Amino acid sequence: MESLKNNTQVQNLRKELLDNYRSNLKDQTFCNLVKKLKINEDIGCLSNSQLEDSVRELKNCQGCKGIYECKNKVMGHYLYPKVDGKILDMIYVPCQYKKENDRLLALKNTANKELYHARFKDIDVKDKNRVEVIKWIKKFYDEFDVYKDMKGLYLHGSFGSGKSFLIYALFNELNINKKVDFIALYFPDVLKTLKEDWDSYNGKIERYSTVPILLLDDIGAEQVSEWGRDEVLGTILQNRMNNHLTTFFTSNLTIEELEYHLSLAKSSLDKVKARRIIERIKQLTIDMEIITDNKRN
Repeated sequence: MESLKNNTQVQNLRKELLDNYRSNLKDQTFCNLVKKLKINEDIGCLSNSQLEDSVRELKNCQGCKGIYECKNKVMGHYLYPKVDGKILDMIYVPCQYKKENDRLLALKNTANKELYHARFKDIDVKDKNRVEVIKWIKKFYDEFDVYKDMKGLYLHGSFGSGKSFLIYALFNELNINKKVDFIALYFPDVLKTLKEDWDSYNGKIERYSTVPILLLDDIGAEQVSEWGRDEVLGTILQNRMNNHLTTFFTSNLTIEELEYHLSLAKSSLDKVKARRIIERIKQLTIDMEIITDNKRN
């Protein structure tokens, strides 16, 4: 009798798994995934929950505009099944935005060596698309006085157009010839470093808030969090604005695109706080754009 009861329970469980699996097949994304994996109904039933997890993350990727909007468990990746005989192994696959972000970061690391030694003499003055920015930078250098209230630059434009190089060249000239102290920060790394070393938080925020000239390089490339936006970026900018300290930014985003980006914190949509950051940036900078050929090719 007990054996019959157990057998009935097994049959009921199999039927329930099969019903759930067949119900999921009505979903186009789920159905397409099963066809791509070329798995039979038995494997599909046993791996139904794993397939559901994968489909959920694949759907999150649909319509995603960038790594900073990622809703999956591992940022910049999606869970995907790998068929191993009659078993499905689940692996994390980097999405297109993660791959591009890694490629840009590798280029950034290579470019950093050039940035540290950039000087005015190294600037390519033949590119007409950069003439106005170069003129502004030269004028800023000529007129710079640490006791003046001088606005920095929000320099945005196409990737590889030399935005960071121009700012580093200016900073290096000011440091060498006028003994001006500066800090240039790759902003996504700032957030990562502060998270990994909480003990240094107050000291670093104080330093970034008070150095005579600061560059926040590649702002907008970071994943937005309420903490990073409000406690780190907001605090630094508010302090620098209050003390009339010169601040520069480079970004691949326009100021309007940056505002949208900053509103998309991981757990919320907050346009008011994003607007507050943008107003601080506008108070601190002149907005200029470079659209030109990729100088890193």
